[in-house]
Amino acid sequence: MPAPIGSVPALSAASATIFSIGIAFLGYWGMYEPTGWRVADIIVFVLALIGFGCLGLVPWMATSPVESETSDVRIRIARHLFLAGVMAIWLAVAISVIF
Repeated sequence: MPAPIGSVPALSAASATIFSIGIAFLGYWGMYEPTGWRVADIIVFVLALIGFGCLGLVPWMATSPVESETSDVRIRIARHLFLAGVMAIWLAVAISVIF
């Protein structure tokens, strides 16, 4: 079954929006402060990088060619990458607030 019309631009725009929110979070979080990094800081940074990687792959995966026009395999993978990226970014935010 093909993906609904407009799902590729919407998915790409949503991933770019969450990506920019994550960048703003890292700038506000203070990864450039002169104090030493704790284990929680490293976990936050690694989760954010994983989230950025997933979100950065979403537009590429959503627009890559498929074997047939009715296949939505790449869109499904892009949706899973989007979900993983959002979860990783928001988990990083939650951990930074808690610790």
